[in-house]
Amino acid sequence: MRQTINGAELRRLIISAAAGIEINKQKLNELNVFPVPDGDTGTNMAMTANTAAVDLRKAEDPDLAQAAKIAASAMLRGARGNSGVILSLLFRGLSNKLKGCTECDGSLWAAALQEGVDAAYKAVMKPAEGTILTVARLAAAKAQEAARENNYFEFVHQAAIEEAKVALANTVNQNPVLKKAGVVDAGGKGWLIVLESMLCALHGEDLVAPENGEEAKDSADFGDFNTEDITFTYCTEFVISRENDKDPVALRDYLNTLGDSLVVVDDEEIIKVHVHTNDPGAALHAAVNYGSFVTVKIENMRLQHTEKVMSEQELEPKIAEPEKALGVVSVCAGDGLADVFMNLGVDGIISGGQTMNPSTQDILEAVNKVPAETVFVLPNNKNIIMAAEQVNALTPKNVVVIPSKTVPQGITAMLSYNPDGSIEENTEALTEALSTVDTMQITYAARNSDFDGYDIHEGDYLAIYGSSLFGTSQDIKVVLKSLAEKVRDDGKEYITIYYGQDIKEKHAQKAADLFAEICPDADVNLLRGGQPVYYYLISAE
Repeated sequence: MRQTINGAELRRLIISAAAGIEINKQKLNELNVFPVPDGDTGTNMAMTANTAAVDLRKAEDPDLAQAAKIAASAMLRGARGNSGVILSLLFRGLSNKLKGCTECDGSLWAAALQEGVDAAYKAVMKPAEGTILTVARLAAAKAQEAARENNYFEFVHQAAIEEAKVALANTVNQNPVLKKAGVVDAGGKGWLIVLESMLCALHGEDLVAPENGEEAKDSADFGDFNTEDITFTYCTEFVISRENDKDPVALRDYLNTLGDSLVVVDDEEIIKVHVHTNDPGAALHAAVNYGSFVTVKIENMRLQHTEKVMSEQELEPKIAEPEKALGVVSVCAGDGLADVFMNLGVDGIISGGQTMNPSTQDILEAVNKVPAETVFVLPNNKNIIMAAEQVNALTPKNVVVIPSKTVPQGITAMLSYNPDGSIEENTEALTEALSTVDTMQITYAARNSDFDGYDIHEGDYLAIYGSSLFGTSQDIKVVLKSLAEKVRDDGKEYITIYYGQDIKEKHAQKAADLFAEICPDADVNLLRGGQPVYYYLISAE
């Protein structure tokens, strides 16, 4: 039985833990009871842990404190979603306790686990029982008890695992939603996997992530290949409004002779093309025979590659010098929604939302680009708020997170923003604005589920009002009608409908007409949001 571990061994334990989460990622995702397509627990924990694994692989023979610090720092910046942030905080506390140490015995490990729990609890405004926090807390407490009996690292760690199993099994009884679904907490299960995967490495059975043990990079290293390796210079994309009956097969065959990475998608109204070529003019000339261009985008990939490599070679992140007192960044997905925010005065957009929660690093980079002393952040998603709250400690700028949980809340908050006002005035005004708008969303069921009295089948349309499931149907008109009736009964006066990338304007207009018919006393506005996954986002005030 192992009495202590050193830096090299802790490095292996953490890399094994990241692999364990990656291997079990989908199983963790499936424990999420609410069946909407979201940034699920397994995905967020895996992406967070993987940032530590990537940086630890680059580290040459770190000592104990260095290994812990590398992991904590990487996870802090790579944290995604609430579960990812809590995971990063558990490792931050662990790193704080191991500072200055070269070896870790059972007593120190128990104290480090407890320090991680303390750090996580401090960051959560209203800790709930039956979550990853509960599992980590009880496991750490058991570890401290075990250390008084036997100071061997392995003995203490094994005791923490056994208690985590008991605590995890009990989460089903602590959370009414989990109890009804008959599943344990996904985040708690993730922490148990971390501890078990560490034990595997301690026994010389290091877990290896899929793809022959080579986990995907957090981002591509563009220095791995030369500009000359790019065969075709121009990434050419365009959309044509079809104006004749010509078969696009001929266009596809011709474009295939001009380059590579060809994608041609068509329906009765448009033809959408993506191709890498050295002659974009020839591609456009051939395409114009099928109709009028709706959009055209041509980018020089050689130039982009050169700029990307130069950017990656910069040692220090760019932090814009303040030119004004206040600025704002907002999270959203969809070019239409981005335009709305920019028109309201937002300085920067962070691409992300339900299906891909941006990391703390993503938010940090956006904040640093704003030439302001204080930057307000609108997360617009409850699963992004905690990641945003970690940014203030990483930048010289003052960061204020407005806890917006939906895009309509963020838009309403921006209507109250005064760039000439004080920090305190804007914080109060933006926060108060959040409660003045009701948010409705229509998406699809990502999996079968029996949730809150609804028998849900994969692919069903789901109507969400606020944070609660409001209705489900195989007919989108049914859920639209039920939401419109709810809005009418609540006496709302202003309704804005943002339609997503998978909804055509003519169908969106019918949805707006339905709301106008059912809510004759309300002002109904229709805007293109362009958001993925969510067919409609609807705000009512």
